[in-house]
Amino acid sequence: MKKAFSFIFCMIFLHGYFVAQKQYDIHKTAHQIKIDGLFEEVVWQKTQIAQDFYQNFPYDTGFAQSKTFVQMTYDDQNIYLAIKCEDLIKGDFVIQSLKRDYSYPKTDAFAVFIDPFNDGQNGYSFSVSPLGVQREGLLQNGGVFGVTTSWDQKWNSAVKVFDGYWQAEMAIPFKSIRYDASALSWGINFSRNDLKRNENSAWVKVPRNFNIATLAFHAKLQWDQHPPKKNKNIAIIPYLQSSYTKDYQADTEELKPNAGLDARMAIGTGLNLDLTVNPDFSQVEVDRQVINLSRFSLFFPERRQFFTENSDLFANFGFTKIRPFFSRNIGLQFDSTTFSMRQIPLYYGARLSGKVGKNWRIGVMSTQSASDQTSGIDAQNYSVLAVQRKIFKRSNIAFIAINRQSNASDYGRILGLDYNLASADGRFIGKAFYHHSFKPNLTNKAFANATWLTYADQNWSISWNHEHVTENYRADVGFVPRASLFDPTQNQNINIGYVRLEPSIYRKWYPKSTLINKITLGTYYSDYMNERLESNDRINELSGGILFQNSADLILKAINREVLLFYDRDITFSGQTPLPMGRYSFNALSVDFTSNARRPFFYAVNTRIGQYYNGHQFTSNLSISKRFQPFVIAELNASFNRFDMPYLNQTADLTLVGFRTEVSFTKKLFLTTYLQYNTQAQNLNLNTRLQYRFKPMSDLFIVYGDNYNEQFSIKNRALIVKLNYWFSL
Repeated sequence: MKKAFSFIFCMIFLHGYFVAQKQYDIHKTAHQIKIDGLFEEVVWQKTQIAQDFYQNFPYDTGFAQSKTFVQMTYDDQNIYLAIKCEDLIKGDFVIQSLKRDYSYPKTDAFAVFIDPFNDGQNGYSFSVSPLGVQREGLLQNGGVFGVTTSWDQKWNSAVKVFDGYWQAEMAIPFKSIRYDASALSWGINFSRNDLKRNENSAWVKVPRNFNIATLAFHAKLQWDQHPPKKNKNIAIIPYLQSSYTKDYQADTEELKPNAGLDARMAIGTGLNLDLTVNPDFSQVEVDRQVINLSRFSLFFPERRQFFTENSDLFANFGFTKIRPFFSRNIGLQFDSTTFSMRQIPLYYGARLSGKVGKNWRIGVMSTQSASDQTSGIDAQNYSVLAVQRKIFKRSNIAFIAINRQSNASDYGRILGLDYNLASADGRFIGKAFYHHSFKPNLTNKAFANATWLTYADQNWSISWNHEHVTENYRADVGFVPRASLFDPTQNQNINIGYVRLEPSIYRKWYPKSTLINKITLGTYYSDYMNERLESNDRINELSGGILFQNSADLILKAINREVLLFYDRDITFSGQTPLPMGRYSFNALSVDFTSNARRPFFYAVNTRIGQYYNGHQFTSNLSISKRFQPFVIAELNASFNRFDMPYLNQTADLTLVGFRTEVSFTKKLFLTTYLQYNTQAQNLNLNTRLQYRFKPMSDLFIVYGDNYNEQFSIKNRALIVKLNYWFSL
């Protein structure tokens, strides 16, 4: 254990290659700029031009073929950008939809990545498509995993399309972002996605093994004077709602009005205060259902606006499956009868988060829920404190304190310390943490710790991961699915401790070929063990992959798995006779293929065939998408699982079919419809959401939902109308 920690801390002293840093000198303008996409202001004739973009895909060894030119200026209110994008290939743009926050990899677009504190850890992204659709998001964890688009803000843009090029103007209000007003330099990079040419490029060269948004690669944005210190930004967002629900099985119905509000207030230039009173999340899209064959709970992402800004301050502690804090546990409870998340009323919530000085980030959040008679949950207070301190170039050390409390004898608390490693050149990323939980009568063996380190360059990706969760560790407001098992003999969950080892190594080649872009070969190993280091669930994978130049992707895997069943279990998850407890070893092959997503019609298929415990399994997952761009996206998702188990004397089948359509009538009016049929849940679900964005960040939602059983007899129905309005003060 000590050796693992020592190894990780030694990595911070490793240095990569460095190139001369580009610089953009931004000067203040006294002229008023009209955001119309025409560049008629005299200031655009004088400012520096950022050009000569480097390719990131399909190659990263030369300049981009599609030329892009960017200019910047500012005044007391906004940062302005003027962008000209050369477009010499005839034909329609590749456009996902007219809906805000489109998928950048699937859309022709320009994006700017801003690092206002120049720390290489957190920042903002603003993007626009050739049809003028906006996209904004947060850069967290150094941008290694891309942009988080659940963050929304007001900003302005306009686009004009001409023969052979398109150009855009953007106005980003200072009050929409947090920054250090005393700093004269920020980090910045620009990116251009030209899918007609199948090219992604950036002003500062980003190696193709990195996400284009990675903050390790940026230029210096040099200000001629300090950005404005005054940053008044107060927004009040009230809502009115009326909902009608009818439960046909219980023969009950309810018509319920509701109202509440959110408020946002900038505290200086680095902090933001968010308040919510009687929040409602009915406008959030329904979760996509999946067939669960894991024996453990599945993770679904947070989509609710109140919990998203600076969410990495709280949510990034621990690992994906050892999360001490998971905000979806606040105000949402899974209802097995409707196979959906039921809302538990929240009285209020408050969060103060952001940057303090150059090296410190803080986050404080508290919410109070009502009691829920249906689930038997008492009223709860959820509070969390997070403090993060930057160390070295891009790394940080962070502390978290979590408290869930109903009364003096009903509480769950966690104290934790994380070290997050990110080397200056982006090659090393890693983490080490220790968390301790506190609950009545559970004091011993109540901790979790882990170490993780990944090295990645053009040719190699090597990872090491170790996890240790003790049997009395409890994350009441977290997500730790492997910490408990269902005991059918007692009809309850029992908590277990485990140790996990998870190394992997992959080798990559980039052949000089017009067909193949990258070839990958590697091996992956994962072993969940008890605290005596006896294996409970082990996976060995040998995989090979081909990324084609047209962006299609093929992955082949040979898989060996060994599982210890602690109890007799229905391993087909279909209500059949349980398989006897014991140790099982089995092998399988899988094939994944994703077609060229730049085309209006594309698909992805995953097939797995082979042994399954003491029988056989055939799994096929198919996803088909058709764009009638830019107005309609239609998606069909189907999953079929067949289990041929000798002890059952029959096959067991599980089927999930989902059909989703998204219609963009205009850039303000959208209709999303989701139909899902799940034999595992014995449920047919219909969800339709109409959104009318009549003003920036102000919406009317009409949401309709039905749930049916397998005989297509209706179980429940809901109709919700909600109006929210953004007042800027």
